Amino acid sequence: MHPTYPTIYDVEPEPTTPPPATPQKRRGLPAVALVLSGALVGGVAGGVAGAHWGSDNSTVSSLGSGAAPVAAPVTDPKSYTAIAAKVLPSVVSIEVNTNGGGDTGSGFVIRRDGYVLTNNHVVASAVGGGGSITVTFNDGSTGRGRVVGADPTSDLAVVKVNRTNLKPAALGSSSSLQVGDAVVAIGSPLGLSGTVTSGIVSALNRPVRTTQEQTNPFGSGSGDATVINAIQTDAAINPGNSGGPLVDAAGQVVGITSAIASLGGGLGGQSGNIGVGFAIPIDQARGIADQLIANGHATHTVLGVSITDVTTAAGTDQVMIRSVQSGGPAGKAGLRAGDVVVAVNGSDITSSDALIATIRSHKAGDKVSVTVLRGGKRQTVSVTLADATSITG
Repeated sequence: MHPTYPTIYDVEPEPTTPPPATPQKRRGLPAVALVLSGALVGGVAGGVAGAHWGSDNSTVSSLGSGAAPVAAPVTDPKSYTAIAAKVLPSVVSIEVNTNGGGDTGSGFVIRRDGYVLTNNHVVASAVGGGGSITVTFNDGSTGRGRVVGADPTSDLAVVKVNRTNLKPAALGSSSSLQVGDAVVAIGSPLGLSGTVTSGIVSALNRPVRTTQEQTNPFGSGSGDATVINAIQTDAAINPGNSGGPLVDAAGQVVGITSAIASLGGGLGGQSGNIGVGFAIPIDQARGIADQLIANGHATHTVLGVSITDVTTAAGTDQVMIRSVQSGGPAGKAGLRAGDVVVAVNGSDITSSDALIATIRSHKAGDKVSVTVLRGGKRQTVSVTLADATSITG
């Protein structure tokens, strides 16, 4: 039988009025609820979205000429004062006002010329001119923001403010993280801007699906839920943290805080931090951010199959391919309906969300080894992943 997990919600912006509706429960995580952290943190679903970036910390991010160079590690990893001082100037609070109320969340500067990265669920109500966005910087100054690109599938969005000479956050590499590494979350929980909390990396590659399923006027990811191979942390994350940076001991951004597990109750039906928070890895977010700035939308890597969770008579959780898309990566590699996917690149796959998140963590053109059970025998095939828009069959 598939285990019952805590419900996971997107950590959405802290609502002003009216209070948010109680988030839906999702299968695939322990029996608490996953809540959006931005206003509350955004959702996770489907295959893996976004390009995978390398881990060479000596290079500058490709987020344009305004991106911050990677910085040297802080001398004392336990010196949270030094980390906070380094990152706080790049962190912003985001307030969204609509006819139906408002939300507040977090974000951080990624380019000197006014580009801010946040969660889609933080600004979704303002996409397409549905509301106004006010961005407040660490020095107390404010600016009017507009959404230049939003992607519900990855729960990421880029907001542009008419400001120059901003201080971009230094972007690190999530692929270099190890369980137990110290991390710091910075944002505006419950509207308290500039809040700094510390913890460790509790787990890596945690498949997380959040409650958010929203259409996107920018034309990408419409109707998709958000599923990511998340960084799990025990750093305190609460409603209003969504979109803020999760940084390592060097003060480099390694993730975007997006969701928390909740036991329910409080905060308009959603409880606060219980030490189980989730962040979108920066290695995936960088490519999405670049696409949103350049095109207003993002594309996503797919395997080209429909899948379902199954349980064997012995109680083993597995993922079965129900159908294979003609002309897609799986079809070209020889995968068939009825195949049971048990591993990707040697890592066990025991749920649909795990398979989706794993595929989305790669970029189009990557080759992955997919191991399946067919007729009781294990077979491993090499699959070259593709962009969803490139499949015409």
